[in-house]
Amino acid sequence: MATALFVNRDDIVRNSIIDGNVDTDKFIQFLKIAQRMHLENYLGTKLYDKISADIIAGTLTGNYLTLKNEYIAPMLIHFAMVNFLPFAQYELKNGGLYKHSSESSQTPTKEEVDFLTQQHRGFAEFYTRRFIDYMSFNSTLYPEYNSNSNDDMHPDKTANFVGWVF
Repeated sequence: MATALFVNRDDIVRNSIIDGNVDTDKFIQFLKIAQRMHLENYLGTKLYDKISADIIAGTLTGNYLTLKNEYIAPMLIHFAMVNFLPFAQYELKNGGLYKHSSESSQTPTKEEVDFLTQQHRGFAEFYTRRFIDYMSFNSTLYPEYNSNSNDDMHPDKTANFVGWVF
C-alpha cells in the first residue's frame, strides 16, 4: 500500500534548515514517522485516512487542501525535524555506524543538536495549537474529525505540551 506524504521535499527544504543537497532517503523515514505518530494523533484516524486517500488519488481540494497546506504541513515539517535532527549526522553501513563530518565545517555538540531539536519542537507545538484552535471552530467542515470509533485513534484535542524538564 502506498504511503501518502502530506508534504513534499520542496516543502521541507523551503521551510526547514535542510539543505536542497540532502538526499531525500536520509530524512524521508522521519517524515513518515512524524506523520503516523503526530499527525494521526491530532487528526484522528478517519481524517488522517481521508486526507491520505485524497492525496494518493490526486483529489485533495477545497477545505481539505486548505487544512493540509495551512495547518497540517507546517506542523508536520517541524515534527519531522524533531525526529530527524538527532540522527542527521549518522549513517549505518556494512562497516558499522558512522558519524559524518566535513573538512570545512564543525560537527555540532549534543547540546547544539538538542537546542535545534527543541526549537523545532516549539515550532511544531505552535502549529499544533493553531490546528487545534482551527478545528475547534471548524470541525463541522471535516466530518471525519469526530467520526472515529473502536480502535481508531481519536484526535487529541488538547495542546498540553510539557516544557523543558530540569
